[in-house]
Amino acid sequence: MRAETGPRVIQGGMGVAVSSWRLASTVARLGQLGVVSGTALAVVLARGLQDGDEGGHLRRALSAFPDPAVAERIIERYFRPEGRPPGKAYRAVPVPRLRKNRLFLELTVAGCFVEVHLAKEGHDRAIGINLLEKIQVPTLPALYGAMLAGVDWVLMGAGIPSRIPAALNALAEHRSTSLVLAVEGGDEILAFEPRDVIAEPGPPLSRPSFAAIVGSHVLASHLARDDASRPEGFVLEHPIAGGHNAPPRGPLRLDDSGEPIYGPRDEVDFERMRALEVPFWIAGGQAHPAMLERALAEGAQGVQVGTAFALCEESGLDAPLKRRAREQLATEALYVRTDPLASPTGYPFKVAQLEGTTADPKVQAARPRRCDLGYLTTPFRRDDGRIDYRCPAEPVEDYLAKGGALEDTVGRMCVCNGLMSAAGLPQLQGEIVEPPLLTLGDDAHAVVARLSPEGEPYHAADVLRYILGESFATVSSRSTNEEPQPQP
Repeated sequence: MRAETGPRVIQGGMGVAVSSWRLASTVARLGQLGVVSGTALAVVLARGLQDGDEGGHLRRALSAFPDPAVAERIIERYFRPEGRPPGKAYRAVPVPRLRKNRLFLELTVAGCFVEVHLAKEGHDRAIGINLLEKIQVPTLPALYGAMLAGVDWVLMGAGIPSRIPAALNALAEHRSTSLVLAVEGGDEILAFEPRDVIAEPGPPLSRPSFAAIVGSHVLASHLARDDASRPEGFVLEHPIAGGHNAPPRGPLRLDDSGEPIYGPRDEVDFERMRALEVPFWIAGGQAHPAMLERALAEGAQGVQVGTAFALCEESGLDAPLKRRAREQLATEALYVRTDPLASPTGYPFKVAQLEGTTADPKVQAARPRRCDLGYLTTPFRRDDGRIDYRCPAEPVEDYLAKGGALEDTVGRMCVCNGLMSAAGLPQLQGEIVEPPLLTLGDDAHAVVARLSPEGEPYHAADVLRYILGESFATVSSRSTNEEPQPQP
């Protein structure tokens, strides 16, 4: 599906495995764009196999992987038929690094292939994958794995993804390609050779459409002005959306509660967006039929919706965590805070203030600082010229030893481990289970009031039925003869 005939609703690509293949498949079958999260899928695949691969879905997808030897190595290394014994930690996965690591490349390509393959299984509707531009090292192998599985859309934000269109062109032909890795002290070239993973690539792949997730018409104009960086679509994300938000334009100002203040410079000029003649969708607080109507009136193709899908039954959010969040939102006991410090990226990050998560100061204080996943580390050049990596959420003494500033460590959370735990895949560190980190949009209360007023379960179909209204039945009936039921 191309952008000019795009969907009315894009299901957001949230967190780590929250936008799961089950959720994306359900949304796609109902005629809208289902999107899987592409973040840390190497870890998601490895941990899913170690947990026993209930239902055999991961192994079924791996059996379709273009290079059987790669699939066999991954299964042999990580699959545990009986799951992990109680008190047993997950086996480690290589962390993202500039230096080439074959296991990391294979797991990343295979992880993205598996997620997209399962999302596309059994229907012919479009599936997208969402990636963060700030997580640079896995980007090219992640794109390649998704394209091997026939992904239809790539969505990317949290940065300036100007080089992605050219990378998609190259990967579609199994050609080596590269990106520039931002390194403090001098950038490096981040190269990827498909034949390092797939020994004998087949015929050319279908080149997916690319949608850049941007926070302003200014960035959209920058990307659209050059054919090399011009995407097939834009997602305009307002700062009330969950997860990472674009920082306010201009000097950072905080309100009395310590949250960033957004002003007139952060408002989108829709007239300028329409003038770009690139299809666009609006995201952030859009889970309402009136917002869809407003988006269409502004010239948008439709809306992107995250929080409403994150709390539905098909999402990959840990079931007990999801239930507690809905129940507390229903009683207006849960507050979502835009935290300017939580994320190691330096971007504001929405943190649901739920007891028992890392938003709870007692939980955060009890968790020993560590950085063992490494997706949000910052590369820097040492005095001897070598590339090293640091994260302001790692142990303070380690960060300082790498030249980091003490003030940068204050208030930081381990987003990598927190989001992995929120998806029900927490690492065990000695006797301590990594606590979850829950991110939701500012409209979470409104979403639950409409879809789950008592905190009860609801489904992805309920979200679409509410937003699309009368058109839902027409659109979904063209996509499938029967509404999909919740998948096991």
